[in-house]
Amino acid sequence: MIKGKYLDPKADLTFKKIFGEHKHLVKSLLNALLPLNDDECIESIEYWPADKIPDRTEVEKYSIVDVCCRDNKRREFIVEMQMSWTESFKKRVLLNASKAYVAQTNKGMFYANLQPVYALNFVNDIFMRDVEDYYHYYHLVHDKFTDEVIDGLHLIFVELPKFKAQTFSERKMQVLWLRFLTEIDENTREAPAELLANAEVNEALEIVERAAFTDEEMFFYDKFWDRVSTQRTLEYDWKMKMEKAEAKTKEAEARTKEAEARTKEAEARTKEAETRTKEAEDKLVNTARYLKAMSLSNEQIAKATGLTPAEIESL
Repeated sequence: MIKGKYLDPKADLTFKKIFGEHKHLVKSLLNALLPLNDDECIESIEYWPADKIPDRTEVEKYSIVDVCCRDNKRREFIVEMQMSWTESFKKRVLLNASKAYVAQTNKGMFYANLQPVYALNFVNDIFMRDVEDYYHYYHLVHDKFTDEVIDGLHLIFVELPKFKAQTFSERKMQVLWLRFLTEIDENTREAPAELLANAEVNEALEIVERAAFTDEEMFFYDKFWDRVSTQRTLEYDWKMKMEKAEAKTKEAEARTKEAEARTKEAEARTKEAETRTKEAEDKLVNTARYLKAMSLSNEQIAKATGLTPAEIESL
């Protein structure tokens, strides 16, 4: 089988080669994808020290790709590529962004000097299935007066599978970078002309050319995808188990409700029978009293009503 010319830029090795080693390319990516006004564009970038990169669990390190940097205004940027979605991912992104924000503080500093933190998260999965948009921006906004914003934490999630080349966007570079991330993979033999025509995206294409990687790098590249596949399989199996368990729970709950309904129905029938019995007894007593008032003997009344002489005597 003939392999394509490029490697997938979403992998750990390729993503970090592009955006973790070329400041002008990650700057271009951030300016294209972040919700920045024209006067807020990033002018220069420096990478975080290695010891400041957020820690990862053994599982996460093979599904999440990090690039962390700051600009000349000291704004902090965390760029992540998430291979599969988990419900806890948003909270983990919020936690790491909060840590980066708090890390700016030192004794005696002015809080006014704190700079915002932007977490740009590409998700190679769909997590908002009922929403058409692929771009999701979270920040601190007044619930009534939306112009009132606390400029601190900015969380952006991009659902890559939802992006289509014809998706409307006023930002040309946003479309080009997203096309690069979604259209280029191991099967790509020739890149689209629009991507080749842009100097920055074309440079990124050259970086991910298969021929530029050593055998050792290819080993780690393949290992990354193997671990991603393993994790997805485990996540799928776990999801199936949870769905089966949930289905069994719902079935048991349905049976319990059905049993409760039958019990209530039986209780209602019992009460109805008791009511009818009481009514019948009351009628016999009333009849016995009527006959007694007519001076019939207790024996005659007993024969007529079925009541015992002692019961009739007590009336």
